[in-house]
Amino acid sequence: MRVVIIGSGRVGAGLAVMLTGRGDTVAVIDKDPRAFERLGEGFPGQAVEGIGFDRDVLEQAGVARADAVVAATGGDNSNIVAARIARETYKVPRVVARIQDPRRAAIYEELGIVTVATVGWTLGKIRDYLEHLPLKEEATFGRGEVALVRLELPQHLVDRSVGDLEAGGGLRVVSITRRGGALVPSAATALAEGDVVRLAVQSDARGRLDALLGEEARR
Repeated sequence: MRVVIIGSGRVGAGLAVMLTGRGDTVAVIDKDPRAFERLGEGFPGQAVEGIGFDRDVLEQAGVARADAVVAATGGDNSNIVAARIARETYKVPRVVARIQDPRRAAIYEELGIVTVATVGWTLGKIRDYLEHLPLKEEATFGRGEVALVRLELPQHLVDRSVGDLEAGGGLRVVSITRRGGALVPSAATALAEGDVVRLAVQSDARGRLDALLGEEARR
């Protein structure tokens, strides 16, 4: 994919390195040239100095050809403006904005702009969205140590038990929506095709959830 990332902070730089590592074409925009140091030596993408919602800067970064734009600066207002320009002016199909204010986030989700908040979960959530993984974060608790996620059960997990998903700790199946109804499962409950599973996921167990979902790709 071609991805434009606005902001070379912890989130933006981390995402840029992650995406270029898997072969995507990435341009990173930041008004502070020192911020590009977070990308590391030999970063294969493009670094563009400037304001992230300036159209000339966006065009220099290739927004007109972008498959996705991620606005990940530390300011809600800047991210909102950049995201709306990408969505409404350049018709970028996937737009993500880091927005800390939950009231604003709800408004922009309705406009088709995916929003993220806490740093600890941001990279995973953006990656899930760009890769079309069947996950959606619905809430976070504490300082983001635990998240409630909605999983549309992939085919390779059908007939597995809830206990299989929870093995190893840090993952807990809270509910299963099945054929219009819902239930609180036991460890022995078998997962079925079409299930929508809600899981409480501890941040340090995110890798295990990724591994479970990644089993399909390895088959």
